[in-house]
Amino acid sequence: MNRMWLGKWISILAVVGAGIWLLSCARSQKLEGITIQPGSGTFAAVDPTLFFQFNAFGAYIHPPANIDITNKVTWQTDNPQVVSVSSAGVVSPNTNCGTANVFATLKDGGNDVVSNSSTITVDGPASEGCPQGGATFNLSLSVTGGTFGTIVSSPAGISCGATCSAAFTTGTSVALTATPLSGHSFAGWGSGCTSINVNTCNVTMNANITVTATFN
Repeated sequence: MNRMWLGKWISILAVVGAGIWLLSCARSQKLEGITIQPGSGTFAAVDPTLFFQFNAFGAYIHPPANIDITNKVTWQTDNPQVVSVSSAGVVSPNTNCGTANVFATLKDGGNDVVSNSSTITVDGPASEGCPQGGATFNLSLSVTGGTFGTIVSSPAGISCGATCSAAFTTGTSVALTATPLSGHSFAGWGSGCTSINVNTCNVTMNANITVTATFN
């Protein structure tokens, strides 16, 4: 092949290559998937002032790219009574305890692309109607002059002197009642009580608690 024909073939191949490259670049960028972050979260109270900021990232091809699309997606939750989610991806507790899944969608061409789900838990004390899941805390008594009287709990669990420590479900309100033996008196409660009414001490079980008491 002489140089003239070689030059023509090189020119033709260059034109074909350029055409292929232009066709490839002319294809619309396509959304392949959406990832939202964070992957999970927990609120410790039913408090609408608390929030998580979620972000959405789109994985595209033609050409490959990972783009922040937080403000382009539609944010949703499968349990709006537990959490609310704004159009900007801000998630907050709503009115109930429980769990909810948060996810994002975006229509790309004729396809609805759905993200992964993030599980959000809204927890809190039993006084807010939050289930405690069987978690317990220990209530213990430290009694001076313990042979001079007894202390019992309601609900049952403590009968001190014999049993001076017991586990109670988180959020339980426990009443401790002190009864002195004949010839003795109850001197009073020390630390650990949330309220006191003469011989009765009330305790709310949101932590491990030690209550002090004294008999004379």
